[in-house]
Amino acid sequence: MLKQTKRLTLVEQVAEQIEGLIASGQWAVGTKVPPEPELMEQLQVSRNTLREAIRALTHAGLLKTRQGDGTYVSSSSALGPVLKKRIQRSSWLETLEVRHALEKEAASLSAERRDEEDLERMAYCLEQCKEAIHRTDADGYAHWDMEFHQAIFASSRNGLLIELYDYISDSVPPILVDMFNRDRFHGFHDNHARLLEAIKEQDSAKAVEMVHQYIGETQQHFQNEDTTGGLEQHGTNQQNNESRP
Repeated sequence: MLKQTKRLTLVEQVAEQIEGLIASGQWAVGTKVPPEPELMEQLQVSRNTLREAIRALTHAGLLKTRQGDGTYVSSSSALGPVLKKRIQRSSWLETLEVRHALEKEAASLSAERRDEEDLERMAYCLEQCKEAIHRTDADGYAHWDMEFHQAIFASSRNGLLIELYDYISDSVPPILVDMFNRDRFHGFHDNHARLLEAIKEQDSAKAVEMVHQYIGETQQHFQNEDTTGGLEQHGTNQQNNESRP
């Protein structure tokens, strides 16, 4: 016996259309959602209907609102938030090992597929990292270091790889802030400069070698530093920090 089909509300129809744009790749992960007036015109709906649909997709984890900046695509499917929670239950070592695997593949693909615009973006990010080191600005360095790695992943032209890295990046606090030390970060910067040079020269093997080097140093840091909770679960470590006076 056939079941009666459910009639979707207007909000559900709009949310379904937007979800389709995300799933098809027209709205890629990390891209900013068009302004409200533009979407209202395209979808032929009121502001309230559009906002309710956006709110529903944000709750589902497909979209993310940044205060004062707009709304961005954060996942291509509802699986994203589930994966993020799983990552948060992993140890630092487990997370770094997965990141290691993803970054090696991204660096290799980037060396094969990058274009001049990609190289310019990476070079700009590294220049900002260098300035942050001179200012002893740990937060600034962490921000531009993340931008550098995201530029490498973007140049891999592999949507799934980009999305997996975004899940890990969003789920892990900026660990570089805890590690900040001028000498260490000069070493990281030199390593990243050699990584960029390998990508520029389309030397995949050298690019992978550079990734292996700096990920190894990061792993060693967390294994040696008891105060970071390096081998604890992310959630456990956060709870412990919150309970401290």
